Amino acid sequence: MTLEQKIGQFFFPAVFINDTEENIQEMEQLIKEHNIGGLTFFHSRASAATNYESKKKVEFNDNSYQRLKDLIVRYQKCATTPLLMSIDAEWGLAMRVEKTPQYPYAITLGALPERKIDLVYQVGKQIALDLKSAGIHYNLAPLADINNNPDNPVIGYRSFGSNKEKVAQYALEYLRGMSDVGILGCLKHFPGHGNTNVDSHLGLPVLQENLEELLENELVPFIKGIENQVDSIMIGHLAVPALNDGKETSATLSKNIIESLLRERLGYDGLVISDALNMHSVSKLYDTKGQLEWEAFNAGNDVLCFAENVAEGIQEILKNASQERIEASLNRIMKCKQKAGLFDANPSPAVDFDFKVTSELNRKIADYCITDLKDNNSSVVLFDAKNRERLAKLSVYKPIDNPFFKTLGPILPSPEYAIENANDLIDTTLIEDLKPFDTILISLFVPKAKPLNKFDLEDSVLEFLGQLFQTKKCILYVFGNPYVLQVIPNLEHTNGIVEMYQDFVEFQESAAEQLLEDKKGKGSLPVSITGI
Repeated sequence: MTLEQKIGQFFFPAVFINDTEENIQEMEQLIKEHNIGGLTFFHSRASAATNYESKKKVEFNDNSYQRLKDLIVRYQKCATTPLLMSIDAEWGLAMRVEKTPQYPYAITLGALPERKIDLVYQVGKQIALDLKSAGIHYNLAPLADINNNPDNPVIGYRSFGSNKEKVAQYALEYLRGMSDVGILGCLKHFPGHGNTNVDSHLGLPVLQENLEELLENELVPFIKGIENQVDSIMIGHLAVPALNDGKETSATLSKNIIESLLRERLGYDGLVISDALNMHSVSKLYDTKGQLEWEAFNAGNDVLCFAENVAEGIQEILKNASQERIEASLNRIMKCKQKAGLFDANPSPAVDFDFKVTSELNRKIADYCITDLKDNNSSVVLFDAKNRERLAKLSVYKPIDNPFFKTLGPILPSPEYAIENANDLIDTTLIEDLKPFDTILISLFVPKAKPLNKFDLEDSVLEFLGQLFQTKKCILYVFGNPYVLQVIPNLEHTNGIVEMYQDFVEFQESAAEQLLEDKKGKGSLPVSITGI
């Protein structure tokens, strides 16, 4: 390779599964001309996180998985040096590709008892097998962020929880599962994105902690990862003034954070990858094309993820970087490519994913993560009301033909009602219909996993629930992010609260069976919730 071709290996531009033929040909040209090192796959341009505020409509394509496989073959054919294919698949291919297996969020896995940590390993392993089936070598996951700020708009449910030891332990198991089937992993977002309240896709979060505080908390999972030879660490777009002479410089552009702290102090010599360079916290900093890519490389990143100015970035690095630094980064990338089997003469054949395996695993996780947050003999209360014909079931944000109600139906029959949106409180006789019942079993299907706009719970629905809690005996099952409990009024008046974390069929059926058998939940809340 020429020096220019070696520098090309540092660039991992974004590619979109549902791109136009014109876009695909442009990428093929880029691969041929610049010997780029890898690609990072996203679903479509409209679904890229920085485009949320543009409100572009995401077009779904049931054929995305096959398209992904075909594109990988097509792009590899253009490459002189095999491309390292990466994707962000924290909870499986389904995070980016429809009609593919989805596994529980990290917060759900964090609710599992430590004796069931093997299930976290299994999730890592299954995700890796699914990625392998598509031709992906590198998962930009899991998070090593500690979820210690309930107002965090972007980490929340993606973290294993608020306990640093548990986050470290569970992240390592997930990584081990992937590594055992030959998929590279990544701990992110160094030095820790948990205690922030700004979304770094849209702005620059600032961490106020000093080095001692970071070493005591945020950095613990990363240190454990380094001790266990983690393949790569992703640098987050967040500022830590205490580590940067008081300046609010993004960690991705900070030599102090990457070279001094991560490399020298923590002794990490593995691959360092930047968070996506199109994110607004850094993408608007420099007017000259290629300047951002050079600054990120100069700060210590080996891989420039979602680099938008490849040709210009290569020239800037060629002009400014030492040969020694170029070789060091190249060696790290080549080591990863070797580990991922890119140079193997006879690569092992990929096997397509199996939804049955995913479902069985999800059911096991559901059985062990059920968390009783409040239980005043809920089962007894419900059966007593059923026998008196004073029990009703209320489904919030899903129709009544949901698996939870269907599983309960034969043994706990009762009238069933639904609020699918706020209009149902105005356009139906629901409020009148519920008056005769003194006990209500409520299944709340939380519309969104992110806390923006109160998880998309409408104010009138929240108000209605708050009134029900005060006037009826209510047992609440929450299928979604537990942080939603902080926006629901009058929870102290409920008779029982069970947290289920996900709305998958397996989780709904498991919840129903636990209720019917009057079993105690085996899970524990991985974060602190106020207001219960």
